[in-house]
Amino acid sequence: MRRTARNRGVRSEVKTLVVKARKSLSGGPVAESDRYALTLEAVRALDRAAAKGMLHRNNAARRKARLTRQMAKLAIAPAAPAGKGKKGGASAAAAPAAAKPAPSKPAAKKK
Repeated sequence: MRRTARNRGVRSEVKTLVVKARKSLSGGPVAESDRYALTLEAVRALDRAAAKGMLHRNNAARRKARLTRQMAKLAIAPAAPAGKGKKGGASAAAAPAAAKPAPSKPAAKKK
């Protein structure tokens, strides 16, 4: 019974955070930094609930995907590294490669 009550409270909190983030993304009078912060907070809460088993991981993933898709429509996401743990992400890795000219190889002679 104690676990049920605790789980109910956490699920309720997660739902509240998701609703607040969704309302801020749907055009409410909120600053862009606040929209991003509310969405990030909701995503973190979903991750915590899924890690503890209070929500199914696919359920949490679906809700996170919906929130991030809404956020992407508004294009308010700050420029963050694309790769995991890499500094600069994919765009930084592509820039030096584009700046270097391709090495030219001499044609091989046929015998």
